[in-house]
Amino acid sequence: MTVHSEQWPAGTPNWVDLSVDDLPAAKAFYTELFGWEYLSGGEEAGGYLLASLGGKAVAGLGPKQGPGMPTVWTTYLASDNADTTAKEVAAAGGQLIAPPFDVMDSGRMAVVADSVGAAFGIWQAGTHIGAERVNEHGSLCWNELHTRDYAAARSFYSDVFGFSYQDINEEGFIYSTFKRPGDGVEVGGVHHDTDIPDGAPNYWLAWLASDNVDATAAKARELGSTLLVPVMDSPFGRMTIVQGPQGEVFGVIATPQTRAQ
Repeated sequence: MTVHSEQWPAGTPNWVDLSVDDLPAAKAFYTELFGWEYLSGGEEAGGYLLASLGGKAVAGLGPKQGPGMPTVWTTYLASDNADTTAKEVAAAGGQLIAPPFDVMDSGRMAVVADSVGAAFGIWQAGTHIGAERVNEHGSLCWNELHTRDYAAARSFYSDVFGFSYQDINEEGFIYSTFKRPGDGVEVGGVHHDTDIPDGAPNYWLAWLASDNVDATAAKARELGSTLLVPVMDSPFGRMTIVQGPQGEVFGVIATPQTRAQ
């Protein structure tokens, strides 16, 4: 059991959420796929839902807040001060998409883009720390940036979050894990992804754990998903990449046996 109850250290991917056109359909999909249950934040939360497993929050689902918004899973990085981090994003060549604002007493957040155009969220915990259950079936276990602009991206996150990197390079595969400052724990990755189509943005990919990747992939297809990457073995475990029924993309990977938080 991997339950987290304290504020996540700055720089840690600490939350993911999904904005969709059809919220009831998304709820049904992820309930069938991972067994998620939901708690509503009420009218003042704009229909936003906290998805949970065993009573512990794992992700958020909500309706799109405006026309033309993409259907994507957004990765949030923890911050001790969202306003300061937002200023550092701008100073490092990023952009503010939604400047810092309070989310009731849950926390303070911003949505930004890094210097190579990949969008992500900043989350400063209040009563809501972010993910309370991780590294278990149906919960978040890894987040990675896919970018054509590998060196520039790594420089940006070093400047803003103080990340250092551990290279994991093989023939035709350029990748590094990033380590948060303070304790040096590896908490995410950066992939030099040369397969991103021309004109498509760089992006953050969220990975959800599965105790049986083959069964989860089969269930996802049964529920109307497409496998963008077929189920396969990788150095990090058996995995696949799924495009959900409303177009959102996420990874599914074998539940890690051990993973630092």
